[in-house]
Amino acid sequence: MADKFPPAVCELQDSKPDGARQGRREQSPSKPPSASRARRPDGQTDRFAPRSGQSPAGEPASGPPGGRPAPHGRQAFAAIDLGTNNCRLLIARPAGEHFVVIDAFSRVVRLGEGLAQTGRLSDAAMDRALGALQICADKLRRRGVHLARSVATEACRRAENGPAFIERVYERTGIRLDIISAKEEARLAVLGCHLLLEAGDGPAMIFDIGGGSTELVLVESMNGQVPRIRDWQSVPWGVVSLTETCGEEPDTATGRAARYARMRQLVRDSLAPFAERIAAALRDEPAGLPLRLLGTSGTVTTLASLHLDLPQYDRRAVDGLIVPAESMRGISSSLADMTPDQRRALPCIGRERSDLVVAGCAILETILDLWPADRLGVADRGIREGILRSLMSAEGAGERTRAALRRIKREGAK
Repeated sequence: MADKFPPAVCELQDSKPDGARQGRREQSPSKPPSASRARRPDGQTDRFAPRSGQSPAGEPASGPPGGRPAPHGRQAFAAIDLGTNNCRLLIARPAGEHFVVIDAFSRVVRLGEGLAQTGRLSDAAMDRALGALQICADKLRRRGVHLARSVATEACRRAENGPAFIERVYERTGIRLDIISAKEEARLAVLGCHLLLEAGDGPAMIFDIGGGSTELVLVESMNGQVPRIRDWQSVPWGVVSLTETCGEEPDTATGRAARYARMRQLVRDSLAPFAERIAAALRDEPAGLPLRLLGTSGTVTTLASLHLDLPQYDRRAVDGLIVPAESMRGISSSLADMTPDQRRALPCIGRERSDLVVAGCAILETILDLWPADRLGVADRGIREGILRSLMSAEGAGERTRAALRRIKREGAK
């Protein structure tokens, strides 16, 4: 199978740090936002259509006179990713072949908490997610976002009340979440982070360890071009779903080791058909082209921070790092052996990740078992960046088409 991607857009350094990772606290707006929307036919993106003369935030509209939209390079685009564990937002403007992030937000909401046991999103989890999305809606209005795409992933895919929650979000915030398929989730993750693949031709594996699922994509890269997807797989094990399925963490070292072994076996059993399916394709590759690995998730970025012995998380130090695979294995094993209190005391983990990171380590170690590699690439980017690149590429192509039609019309009038 081969999927085509729109032209890649490189990311410039963020102009603002991510709110949650820097420990900022933001209050949700006192009233739900009230911006009218003009829905695109494909149902995947929202254009913000404020009343005449007003920006989405209720301020005087910026841009050229006469009500014409701002040029492509001055327009703000946004991506929201509501996952099983986190709610994340990026707002950016195009800058030639790049984009510049002008605002960002991230909050742990644990939307999928309890989902493995009940099959439903709990009221508390939905309230946490709504609070985060209200902050996102406020930022969209204040930044005058021109075009946005907001997606929900595994938790909403699996939950019986997922569609009802989507409607509730729209009523309360004006944000229309699109519950995307696992395939689309994998495609966006690749589009968002493939630029960080270790240099080289041939096959590579990009994986995204999420809260409710893990996506793996076998890609083929050649001469620096956007990679071609050869095969992909999604398994229903993420840091939240695997943690909840395996129950409370035992007090004893023996119990923790047994629980960790069970986690790894569950992941291995789920990944075995995919590993067998792509084994023949990998055997056909010329000798001397080892499989390159690139991971995008809170698990790999957290472990990379521990590898660097950072006193606090620093995206600039982690995003794009190449780490020895054995170092990541060693850190994973050490974390699995620790008590929750010991993990909470470590920099870059803290209380929010201390109980979930063990499941992430189990998934990562199993991936390294199935596809051994000397090194592992680390990406602190993924679905949101993939959405932004897709939006900007499509809008840029549309703007060029409109410009060409205007030119033809002017020439025909002469």
